[in-house]
Amino acid sequence: MRPATKPILAVTLGDAAGSGPELITKAFADPEIRAACRPVVVGDAATLRAALAITGVPAAVRPIPRAAEAADDVAVIDVIDLGNLDAARLVRGQVSATTGRAAYESIKRAVELTLAGEAHAVVTSAINKAALHAAGFQYDGHTELLAELCGKPQVTMMLVAGKLRVCHVSTHVSLAQAIARVRPERILEVVQLAHEGVRQLGVEKPHIAVAGLNPHAGEGGIFGREEIEFITPAIAEAGRRGFHVSGPLAGDTVFFRTLQGEFDCAIAMYHDQGHVAAKMLGIWQGVNVTLGLPIIRTSVEHGTDFAHAGRGTGDPRSLVQALKLAATMAGGRKSPCGFDGLAGF
Repeated sequence: MRPATKPILAVTLGDAAGSGPELITKAFADPEIRAACRPVVVGDAATLRAALAITGVPAAVRPIPRAAEAADDVAVIDVIDLGNLDAARLVRGQVSATTGRAAYESIKRAVELTLAGEAHAVVTSAINKAALHAAGFQYDGHTELLAELCGKPQVTMMLVAGKLRVCHVSTHVSLAQAIARVRPERILEVVQLAHEGVRQLGVEKPHIAVAGLNPHAGEGGIFGREEIEFITPAIAEAGRRGFHVSGPLAGDTVFFRTLQGEFDCAIAMYHDQGHVAAKMLGIWQGVNVTLGLPIIRTSVEHGTDFAHAGRGTGDPRSLVQALKLAATMAGGRKSPCGFDGLAGF
């Protein structure tokens, strides 16, 4: 669905025992957010009212029956009220199956709204994996959960921190498993997903850099053969398919070079290789984007901040950036971020 006016963003409440509800109240008060979109929270209205009492943001919570009724008024926080928490009994800063279940229900409903065309994108607040597991939902994180809710497409994560964009061949697996996943077919999938995702951000012909797995990208096989056997063949095939790809490049310089504008996106071979680079720029400013879903999804790039929940001191910048990026992608999306033609390589 292409928005005719300001896009409607379905914003999940996150784990209510963390700082998510408080950050929502602050981010929704930003005039730039209201100029770009119509955000609506999917979650418990009473918990949002309690968050307003903590942060002191001058706004009122307004339950609405349909996302289409979302306004762009900074004095109003619209919510699809799930009524699934008891705000009076909420214990902040503690892992709870109750808040884990409520967080899952918020995500599920937001995805349903977006798949049905009632919202243009999903923006997720932070969840706690232990709480999610305690509630019986055995997912490694948002990415895996969203993929299942959307029919299990092949997906990848893209971190956006200022001018740096990073995609990943693998994320929440052990380092041994990550090495085993460095294979041409997966690298090709991520190249195409990264290409389409960056195009949604306004870059017509993205130049994508691919990091090596080993130190100095293997140094010609001295430090490992994965670059020779798997990564270089994938890059060559990507070039034959029309993608502008360079690499494999040393992992200790490729992200700096991307930040400087030499490339439009860098592909990391595993979780920490890409995350450390992006988070060094500031975890409160980064945005997580899931590529490959039939919907747009952006997220904060920080955790639940249990240690400071209830104090009203949380920094909303990552959520603000996630909302802005979702609005940008919703306004310019040309097609779903899927891929085809990669089987059999």
